[in-house]
Amino acid sequence: MSRLDSFIRRVTAQRDCLNKAADMLDGVDGPVLELGLGNGRTFDHLRSLFAEQDIFVFDRHVKAHPDCIPDQAHMLLGDFTETLPSALSRLPGKAKLAHCDIGSGDKSASVSLADKLGAVLPDLLAKGALIVSDQPFDVASWSAIDLPDTVSPGRYHIYRQD
Repeated sequence: MSRLDSFIRRVTAQRDCLNKAADMLDGVDGPVLELGLGNGRTFDHLRSLFAEQDIFVFDRHVKAHPDCIPDQAHMLLGDFTETLPSALSRLPGKAKLAHCDIGSGDKSASVSLADKLGAVLPDLLAKGALIVSDQPFDVASWSAIDLPDTVSPGRYHIYRQD
């Protein structure tokens, strides 16, 4: 498979999982967390899905398209392991969704980051919150949710906080 085809499959899986999460969370209040702004495409999609909700974005630095950058109140800059533990004080409540686009292309680094995030994210999430991720998590208080039919197992992941 070409790198282009692989990219298309990844972002299609991402979109389909986020759309499923939005449907499942319809009518639920709470902020949304976006871990990894990147170019801002997913943040822009989240704005279309959760137009009435606060979306807090975490990333090391901003290099997104200017139209896809949150305001300063919703952008938390720095290493995830440093910004997430204190983020609850900035949120209007516990989050209903966390989207984790944390894969770096280095499998061991991505697994290590998922382990670190799995230790701090549960404290930021409401009961019943959904976690949509490009990396698998092993968190005792999270249950795997069935993926959309369009997404191959292992391509993307959805969890619910018990």
